[in-house]
Amino acid sequence: METDSRWMMIVNPNAGVKKGTRDWPEILSLLEEEGVEFEFRLTAARGDAIRIAAEAIATGYRNLCVVGGDGTLNEVLNGIIASEGAAAEVVLGMIPVGTGNDWCRMFDIPFGYREAIRLLKKRKLFLQDVGMVTYYHHEKTEQRYFMNVAGMGYDALVAKKTNLLKEKGMGGPLTYLWFVFTGLFQFNFMEAVIEVDGKPEFRGEIFSMNVGICKYSGGGMMQVPFAVPDDGLLDVTIIKKTSKWYVVRYTKKLYDGTLAGLPFISTFRGRSVRIRSTGRIYLEADGESLGHTPFTFEVLPKCLTVVVGP
Repeated sequence: METDSRWMMIVNPNAGVKKGTRDWPEILSLLEEEGVEFEFRLTAARGDAIRIAAEAIATGYRNLCVVGGDGTLNEVLNGIIASEGAAAEVVLGMIPVGTGNDWCRMFDIPFGYREAIRLLKKRKLFLQDVGMVTYYHHEKTEQRYFMNVAGMGYDALVAKKTNLLKEKGMGGPLTYLWFVFTGLFQFNFMEAVIEVDGKPEFRGEIFSMNVGICKYSGGGMMQVPFAVPDDGLLDVTIIKKTSKWYVVRYTKKLYDGTLAGLPFISTFRGRSVRIRSTGRIYLEADGESLGHTPFTFEVLPKCLTVVVGP
């Protein structure tokens, strides 16, 4: 089958609390003004972007662009990898319309629509790593791929609260931070055992954990500040049991990349991470709420071609 040189735009109308619906006519006009060859498909429900991406690849498209947020990007990633042999030929771009747009922060992709579209035309490419997590959902083992950051414990709780609000068409850029504070004293510490590359690294009570390919999550937080997206390694940050007032006090350090210097923080790096717990610890990946422990994380080095800036 001949490879199609056009872009398939995978548009989430609900991204950015319906911003996708409001702004798609403007983006559509700009794509035409800039002379981009494209077709588009709109998502209507969770999981649609996985199917649309796989179908586009099966019909010859090798250039996919997400018009949405990090969750839509994650779904398209999973659709690409599900395409197996063709996945290595696919180029993935993004026009950010979400509330967090954290993956874009890593690669200097502008939030302005015209500027983001011009990046697609410029076509500066980068080969990044992808993470794979195995987890439990409804007593069954499932797998999910992620290209940014996975969060567990309190991070997953905040993501779930944020996602439930988004499903009701509510929320905004500060929603995640609002839930960081409002849910803080309702959350109980969890006992976890963590192995990195088969070696025991931590056993004890945790508040939150992150495993990252890239640095940013939660609308600009750097909970894995040392992550390098093409080094073949997973970066792990653990926030151990500590005073919850400390979490409030040091919130600024979540944003400026200096979190790792605090005494209740541990960081690790490795190709594989295994996490077990006495109770269920829940998971989100690229902002998508998933299942619970036990978890096994692995890295797929340099397997995804993306359009980056500046």
